[in-house]
Amino acid sequence: MYKLLNVDGRARRGEFKTVHGTIQTPVFMNVGTQGVVKGAVSTMDLNKIDCQVELSNTYHLHLRPGDENIKKMGGLHKFINWNKPILTDSGGFQIFSLSKFRKITEERVEFNSHLDGKKIFIGPEESMKIQSNLASTIAMAFDECIPNPSERSYVIDSVFRTTRWLKRCIAEMDRLNKMDDTINPNQLLFGINQGGVYSDIRIEHAKQISDLDLPGYAIGGLAVGETKEEMYHIIDEVVPYLPKHKPIYLMGVGTPENILESIYRGVDFFDCVLPARNGRHGQLFTSTGKINLINKKFELDDRPIDEKCSCEACENYSRAYIRHLFKSKEMLSMRLCVLHNLNFYNKLLEESRKAIELNQFSNFKNQKFREWGIH
Repeated sequence: MYKLLNVDGRARRGEFKTVHGTIQTPVFMNVGTQGVVKGAVSTMDLNKIDCQVELSNTYHLHLRPGDENIKKMGGLHKFINWNKPILTDSGGFQIFSLSKFRKITEERVEFNSHLDGKKIFIGPEESMKIQSNLASTIAMAFDECIPNPSERSYVIDSVFRTTRWLKRCIAEMDRLNKMDDTINPNQLLFGINQGGVYSDIRIEHAKQISDLDLPGYAIGGLAVGETKEEMYHIIDEVVPYLPKHKPIYLMGVGTPENILESIYRGVDFFDCVLPARNGRHGQLFTSTGKINLINKKFELDDRPIDEKCSCEACENYSRAYIRHLFKSKEMLSMRLCVLHNLNFYNKLLEESRKAIELNQFSNFKNQKFREWGIH
């Protein structure tokens, strides 16, 4: 299922075979929270910019249009017209970040919908059922995303509960995958490592979940308030205790710099709303660093966003024109900039894969930082 093709230091070049195609790793998953990337980007667009994996949100799709409705439509792949892998998160992060009123018990979490205040109950079994209805390629285990900082005693209790929830997720997915009406009986489950910024708790949890021999593992609960140095330290500490023959996914991270530093430390999968969100506001990633296209200095700039980029925006339009679109509040401005940023991320990961194959990743990372003006 996961095959290591080369290892350069800790950086890993691999292939992850799924029922919906083989994922070349390291990989950046393009975030389509509600089954679409915000910014008027279609699945046809995603194919053009070499997106390998689309990520959708269990919580949001459960609320609207409803996972049962998506199942009636033939599953998420058919619903959004996408034939490559899809990863769905468990909904845990949204429950803990969007809901002001929630009650955690051993059985499940009780909370209020951020849309209409309706009371909702989701636990491991409910999360697996929703994700089975969506029929994603990879489902994430239901966990508690712990805010940083948190008291050590609370973190310990939470991690133990997350482990118990993971075992229930495994049992429920096994049951669902055997049912006759299941759309994707080959759905894969990734477990999630938690533990805040406590290295010893993280390591112990990594050991416990590694013993469960899942198809893949994620590092969760980072990029939620800790410093980047703390985040890198946790990755350094945890990765050696996760299975070397399974993919490792760093959830919700991050900037191009974060991603290269994490690949350097042995991470394979990434996702983040940053490229799309920044693009919708004219903040763009280029081969020479970040630019804010809204700035007046681009008013008469006839160059493309990035002269080294071959995306639709850079091939056809000037900085001045796209800035004009933003100033005129035209939707095309967002679409072009989101496409550019996602293309930048996808190409960066493609270049990273090639650098690892050549045993040149450390040099590649350092060269990129110099080009971006990062010291």
